[in-house]
Amino acid sequence: MGSMGEVGDDEIQPRSYWRWSKQDFLPEESFKNWASYRSALSQTCFRFKDRLTSRSEDANEIGEMRKQSENDMKRCLTWWDLTWFGFGSVIGAGIFVLTGQEAHDHAGPAIVLSYVASGVSALLSVFCYTEFAVEIPVAGGSFAYLRIELGDFAAFITAGNILLESIVGSAAVARAWTSYFTNLLNRPKNSLRIHTNLTEGYNLLDPIAVAVLAIAATLAMISTRKTSVFNWIASAINTVVILFVIIAGFANADPSNLTPFLPYGVKGIFQAAAIVYFAYGGFDNIATMAEETKNPSRDIPLGLLGSMSIVTIIYCLMALSLSMMQDYREIDTQAAYSVAFQSLGMKWAKYLVALGALKGMTTVLLVGALGQARYVTHIARAHMIPPWFALVHPKTGTPINATLLITISSGLIAFFSSLGVLTSLLSVSTLFIFMMMAVALLVRRYYVTGVTPTINLLKLVIFLLIIVASSMGTSAYWGLNPNGWVGYAITVPLWFMGTAGIAVFLPQQRAPKVWGVPLVPWLPSLSIATNLFLMGSLGSEAFIRFGICTILMLVYYVFFGLHATYDMAHQQQKPESLKLDDGETGKTGP
Repeated sequence: MGSMGEVGDDEIQPRSYWRWSKQDFLPEESFKNWASYRSALSQTCFRFKDRLTSRSEDANEIGEMRKQSENDMKRCLTWWDLTWFGFGSVIGAGIFVLTGQEAHDHAGPAIVLSYVASGVSALLSVFCYTEFAVEIPVAGGSFAYLRIELGDFAAFITAGNILLESIVGSAAVARAWTSYFTNLLNRPKNSLRIHTNLTEGYNLLDPIAVAVLAIAATLAMISTRKTSVFNWIASAINTVVILFVIIAGFANADPSNLTPFLPYGVKGIFQAAAIVYFAYGGFDNIATMAEETKNPSRDIPLGLLGSMSIVTIIYCLMALSLSMMQDYREIDTQAAYSVAFQSLGMKWAKYLVALGALKGMTTVLLVGALGQARYVTHIARAHMIPPWFALVHPKTGTPINATLLITISSGLIAFFSSLGVLTSLLSVSTLFIFMMMAVALLVRRYYVTGVTPTINLLKLVIFLLIIVASSMGTSAYWGLNPNGWVGYAITVPLWFMGTAGIAVFLPQQRAPKVWGVPLVPWLPSLSIATNLFLMGSLGSEAFIRFGICTILMLVYYVFFGLHATYDMAHQQQKPESLKLDDGETGKTGP
């Protein structure tokens, strides 16, 4: 284990990357000993109030926080890399697996409208992410943005959901990879999984999913640049398969399969939209690569907006082609496209589609391993999890420790849990994060600490509460009475009034320097509404799991995260002489 040690009078010997001391995991004053920890717990209420109202600054996230990683990530990506990362991170299990599942169970041929609805919502979120990523080019993505605009506690809740999304998302894609690999080998469903007597949904063990996660993570840890090159190649192959699916699908289309178009009603469209939103997840990984992008202000808008606009069109065309090839009642819920072509007598196409799907899911795992590790890195820089996970390897320029955390956790879940159990939980988490991002963007535009008058801050809070409450009301009324209209006559005008209130009564306090979301506050407000609406379209089970996970996050925060971040924030405020004293005792914190 390496350690800080003096060489002569002035030189400090670099510490080894591979080190395991308590100081590397718990360097904060609150965890120095049991007496310190008891003292910290006795101040929980005071510290919570401090963290609830504290906000970070752009310069702190871009500069000071990065020092926690000890080494910089390598700037090696361009808009071309980011565009292909956009394709690679998004097109995978969602379109190839969830399309068939949701067309069969909830939407029928109207699955294409589900992709339109979730695509519009995703594009609104992309706008918000792009503005933030250009202005604050750090690895933390939405976590860093929310720390600046909504404060430490809101950022923690989001951080917990980011970790949940990362771990569960990777596990879901890895399970889907096994399903398509089984189909490619022309074997019965679940024949490559180990059957046990465990509870339904957890009784099919999947060692192949674990192996695929390990391979993707290994490549991501070796080199960001090499990962990008591999992603180009795999995504190009996948693009050829997608074009084949669309062209061959429409060439063998039977328009009668579109009747009935709405077998489950309008409600089914939005139930499916909330689930297939998972298919658009992953674009936020691109924002986390800003620290490794050569020219963030130019490359991120091109990469994010360009790739997501094209992906939305591709998804709608693929969903429509599947619906026209096969009656929705006969669509296979595990490998929809392969089985659809097989039913048309194109058995060879089944293998091509399965191979393309595997390529797509492989790139999703690959880009996910990159982006998710960078989220974890910045969360660890803030000491919300042990700072050992923030370290960047000096040779590879990659966060190996953070990558291992996500991969091992995902592997354990993928080994036991089915795709159905995973995706509903994932969609709630993803939609929640995107909703918070839209709120943060409005705060960024209309509130600047020390500049905005208190009365304007109060107005902003009131208008935001009206927007969020009316959006929740619309979603709740839809769930209780989808064919009614009285509730909408109340909630929709309230949403409009809240948004118009911001537009009319509040001046913008900050203008974007390079690229900004158009039509503010209307587009961010619409993003809040659509994300909350889609959340409300999910089943109660997803919210129960989400609630349990949130409670566990809060328990962790009260006993660890709160005290670590409090110490970290106040350590940064220490006089420089005290920081030097800490360094002499081997302290790795700032």
